[in-house]
Amino acid sequence: MLLQRALTALVLAPLMLAGIFLLPDVGFRAFIGLIVVLGAWEWANISGYSSIQGRLTVVGIAVVLMLAMHFFLPVSSPIWVSLVVLTILWWFFASFVVVTYPSTSNWLQSGPLRVLAMIPVFAGFWMALIWLKLQSNSALLLTWFMLLVWGADVGAYFAGRAFGNKKLAPNVSPGKTWAGVYGGMATSILISVAIAYLFLDQLNTLSWLWLTGLSIAVIAISVLGDLFESLLKRNRGIKDSSALLPGHGGVLDRIDSLCSAAPVFVLMWFVLAAL
Repeated sequence: MLLQRALTALVLAPLMLAGIFLLPDVGFRAFIGLIVVLGAWEWANISGYSSIQGRLTVVGIAVVLMLAMHFFLPVSSPIWVSLVVLTILWWFFASFVVVTYPSTSNWLQSGPLRVLAMIPVFAGFWMALIWLKLQSNSALLLTWFMLLVWGADVGAYFAGRAFGNKKLAPNVSPGKTWAGVYGGMATSILISVAIAYLFLDQLNTLSWLWLTGLSIAVIAISVLGDLFESLLKRNRGIKDSSALLPGHGGVLDRIDSLCSAAPVFVLMWFVLAAL
């Protein structure tokens, strides 16, 4: 399984990095939009809509929302970044649902409500990455963000296997441990320090503290994204969102952490740049 995961990652990571470095704005929007479409296709099944018609309807909702934002809302508008940050409120609610599961999970029996939950998840992901793409140092920011989440995933895997005996959320995802969380955070801090040292101008003490906070916050919220998707799958009675990616499950299984972490990264970077 580990070898299969590694081989799949060796294909996926260069594709994402190629999209970051080589695609222009519109091409990048379409590229991330395609990922959202695949994620929405899987989300439909998690929401209980397994028929072709049901899945296409859910995908259509995602496509219409992305097209509306693309044509009618400039990325430079304060409204764009405000909407990105606003989706963080959804993740506060999602954290409450995860912590209190299964006592507060009655609403998860409603297919339409599960589809409605998709909107802030994918909107925050798509809009955050588009905003980062249009910054002057976009390649650095996007690569940094991806390395944070990917690196934390690797750190969490090995720390969890070596030291994981205290479960993080046994009712939701029995495989997640506190050791994995701490290992992921430690890895992400090291990645941020290395990137800041190599590519950023001299930072003051406050900036370094905020940089550490950025790493911790992004990984903490990325774990929440993973747990919330696990909760939805557990409620649906399935293990993976699909079998599209060998060793990884589906597209949604790969981007759940990115969906929750992207808006927080935008907010934290926005503040860091002002320090």
